[in-house]
Amino acid sequence: MTAGRQQQRVFSGIQPTGRLHLGNYIGALSVWAANQARYDNIFCIVDLHALTIPEAIRVETLRAARRELAALLLACGIDPARSALFLQSYVPAHAELAWLLACVTPVGWLERMTQYKSKAAALTTVGAGLLEYPVLQAADILLYQADLVPVGEDQRQHIELARDIARRFHNLFRPVFTLPEPLVRPSGARIMGLDDPTVKMSKSLAEERPGHAIALTDSPERIRNAVMGAVTDSGRELRPGELSPGVANLLTIYEALSGRPRPDVEAEFAGQGYSAVKRAVADLVVSTLDPIRRRYLALSADAGYLDRILREGADRVHPIARATLDRVKRLMGLV
Repeated sequence: MTAGRQQQRVFSGIQPTGRLHLGNYIGALSVWAANQARYDNIFCIVDLHALTIPEAIRVETLRAARRELAALLLACGIDPARSALFLQSYVPAHAELAWLLACVTPVGWLERMTQYKSKAAALTTVGAGLLEYPVLQAADILLYQADLVPVGEDQRQHIELARDIARRFHNLFRPVFTLPEPLVRPSGARIMGLDDPTVKMSKSLAEERPGHAIALTDSPERIRNAVMGAVTDSGRELRPGELSPGVANLLTIYEALSGRPRPDVEAEFAGQGYSAVKRAVADLVVSTLDPIRRRYLALSADAGYLDRILREGADRVHPIARATLDRVKRLMGLV
């Protein structure tokens, strides 16, 4: 824990692109909400990150998407009285620190990043922003001296890079940053696609393939259809110890949302047909997400309230960001 603070500080960011889905809720949002009393929480809608692939930007909808995401985060249980929620672009220190850190980050480190390699392979022209995306992500975290960063298993590489960048800065100048640790959910950190349980549920695939994911704002009918259509295997009943990826994924969803230990879940469904398992999972997902959908609809109708929450959140974190940036600039000879 950083000296002088009674609570560990948590930072996490999320892009205002695509539709948030069940995997996002289980792996991140539910964890954020559940731990608010335990940590000093800073949650950021990273709209600058959304600009890294300009061909994919819908300028006319980005402003609305930021506000819609804020409504959904609040609907998932983020409490602005306990957690700072704001737009990345409202705090200029994010972009300024990213440039300063880019100047001490070897290009080779960035070219090795898995996310960069996979996204760049699908593009004809790769922008510098995509390459430097992890540096901005490191700046987001280091700016607030975050102790912990809630991430899925596939994001550990980004936290390690943030630590490497911080250590390189310390070696070149002097220590100034807290070295963050990943905060990974022990179960449910990686929810797989319902249509293909060998790939992680993702916002991009959800836009391309119906039945891949369950959006947090889906109706109960759509949720039930998606779960009942989930890929399992050629068997007829659940046998613990012989679970196919599709069946294991359904049980992971049930385990995460029910809060029950995995052995108890497997024992409950042992010998039951897959349709019975799917119905139970669908019922639980509906009972979890429908209240979120209803609250989201109410919140999204109050644009003034959402704008105020985002501005107040930015005002709340600005002094923390400013203090870190001033120390960095002083060490680099800019002040």
